Amino acid sequence: MDYAAVHWLGFVELDLEYHKRVMISVKEFHYLPDEHECEKASNSYLMSLIAIMGGFPLPIINLIATSVFFVANRKGTGFVKWHCTQALLSQLIILPLNSFGFWWTVSIIFGDEHISSNYIAYFLTVFILNLTEFVGTIYTAIATRKGKHVEWWFFGELTNLIFRLI
Repeated sequence: MDYAAVHWLGFVELDLEYHKRVMISVKEFHYLPDEHECEKASNSYLMSLIAIMGGFPLPIINLIATSVFFVANRKGTGFVKWHCTQALLSQLIILPLNSFGFWWTVSIIFGDEHISSNYIAYFLTVFILNLTEFVGTIYTAIATRKGKHVEWWFFGELTNLIFRLI
């Protein structure tokens, strides 16, 4: 291809790079955590899973359980606090999405609303997000129990930012 003609027409060649991003990455923590630290950090993720079983229809139950565990471990070691914070942030972000879906469903069941394509699309999106978070939580709880420092794509960066500010 004649690049002079391409530039004369006003087109610019794009040089696109591929940047691989992973949803969950295992990184090194600045110290090697003890066995009891790994267990407490792992339990911070398990709290939301246990709360799902106990209060499935109410989205706030997960946040309350994770918040209670966070407050109970706020004076813990860095490894435990970091993972409690990441678990809490994931619940804080998912809560509004789940709450909106919950109340929309309640309005369909008990109110004048009807099932629409918007409702189905929203419900499927929130379901996929929750399923991804559920699987990621199980993986993170297992890996953290083994002493690995697991950072989630968005929540890990946010947790690092919070810990830099403290």
